[in-house]
Amino acid sequence: MRDRRRPARLVAALALGALLLAGCASIPDSGPVEQGDAVADQAPGDVVYTPIGPVVDSSQERILRDFIGAGTGPQDNYAVAREFLAEGFADDWDPRASVTVRPGGGSTTRTSDDRLEYAFTASATVDVGGHYVPTTSTVPTTLSYSFVQEDGQWRISDAPDGTVLSPATFQSIFRAHAVYFYDPTFTWLVPDERWFLARSSTSTRIASALLAGPSTWLQGAVVSAFPEGTQLSLTAITVVDGTARVDLTSDALGASGAARARMQAQLLASFSTLATVSAVELSVESASLEVPDLGSAAPLRDPTVDARPLLVAGGVLAYASGSSTSPVPGLAATVAGLAPTSVELARDQGSAAVGTARGSLVVRADGGQVLVDGRSGLASPTLDDAGWLWSVPVDDPRDVQAFAPDGTAHRVASTLPADAEVVSFRVSRDGTRALALLDDDGSARLVVVALLRDSAKVPTALGPPLELVAPPGRPLDATWADQLTVASLSDSAGGAQVTVSEVGGSSTSLGRPPGDPTTIVGGTGTSLVEVLTGDGQVLEPRGSTWQDTGVSGDLLATQR
Repeated sequence: MRDRRRPARLVAALALGALLLAGCASIPDSGPVEQGDAVADQAPGDVVYTPIGPVVDSSQERILRDFIGAGTGPQDNYAVAREFLAEGFADDWDPRASVTVRPGGGSTTRTSDDRLEYAFTASATVDVGGHYVPTTSTVPTTLSYSFVQEDGQWRISDAPDGTVLSPATFQSIFRAHAVYFYDPTFTWLVPDERWFLARSSTSTRIASALLAGPSTWLQGAVVSAFPEGTQLSLTAITVVDGTARVDLTSDALGASGAARARMQAQLLASFSTLATVSAVELSVESASLEVPDLGSAAPLRDPTVDARPLLVAGGVLAYASGSSTSPVPGLAATVAGLAPTSVELARDQGSAAVGTARGSLVVRADGGQVLVDGRSGLASPTLDDAGWLWSVPVDDPRDVQAFAPDGTAHRVASTLPADAEVVSFRVSRDGTRALALLDDDGSARLVVVALLRDSAKVPTALGPPLELVAPPGRPLDATWADQLTVASLSDSAGGAQVTVSEVGGSSTSLGRPPGDPTTIVGGTGTSLVEVLTGDGQVLEPRGSTWQDTGVSGDLLATQR
């Protein structure tokens, strides 16, 4: 997983441009940059914007524009932004209720003598819980503002809660942090990404989000080690010499020794994006809580996979480097002999899910093989960590089935859109989620769904889809780059393109690999993503370009 900490930047002062004209006018997003004073509670490396307060005799339009610009300054509870608000309204406005990310400019329209509307196209919203939701609609967002005069100066008497930020400003003053929950077997730690203001109280925000439970779309697929009702007993977490001291309410006293150890592991993983935290101590209402060592029962979190490409080439399934190959024991010749269209190798290398022209098979290293799904027109099959094979027809996203290790079929209630085609369906390594890359009449849709199971761990349903930022153009393939990131391959006007989308965040481009690529597989992080070209070459990203790894094959397989 990539390091989310940014390098040190200047402390910027946001200056604003010329007055807006009455009626419909554009709100500018640029201006001169000046050196400002650092804020004491700001973590090193964070950008601090110091917006200006109201200018004397400003028009309503300028007051509105400057007020929106002041949303870049959260210092002292957005004190500068509140200077633009009427005395009776300043304390009622809640800037933390939401953030709307606005990639372009906005325009104002006057609707009455004391009322303006501000319209813009949003790219994402972030709610009070830190949940980032990309906007799929192109319908403009319209916000309404009322004005009143106080001592001869215009002030805002009514405004929507929340702030409006450009993407660059949002990325500067907010940080992504994953809070971690468990799969139902407590084998895996599962990330749930949130966005919080970059400030010294981030550890408290993270812990509070963790105790509040998982995001709606993940509910039912993950669990927490904390007893229900547990909260922070103090208003803030203290960090001393790298140790975060977390004081909990008495609800935590009911946790067993193993649960306490899991609680500590959950918090430590959730604090992993904080450079200031390297250990966690638990207490209940100031009394230290004894926590045993988890030992061999420690949960997995985004384990590494072999950095070498896994290929079907020369009649074998093997790991390949520039000078040698390493056949997969027990599977190398058997898998290759099936004329596979896709291969996904289990984490223990004891089995593989193999897609073929006659259906989906499970092939075992002990020599066994079973055709588990003989339906025609299937998307590439995928495994979960418990050995279940998941299968869905390309032309019917509602017909998802999961096959037990003994081959027994279980119909899974699907929430995928019925009017799209399935390009890729891949279960995450932790077995709690699946990505689905869909072709919606030539355009891509990218969603992640939770995998719901009954008390016997039998899959029963998909959770509500979480829309990710979809790649441009016609979708070709998608993969898990790591536990928080999906990499997708698409064919757009300029050729093939790889897009990296965060589960609960924004997207970035990994550039355009040459050679008409057809397949993409993930490794451990975006730097280890690989694509297979039409002529069998395996490419990997290097900065802004794609380079040949020096190996080639007929098929590029996925490692779990």
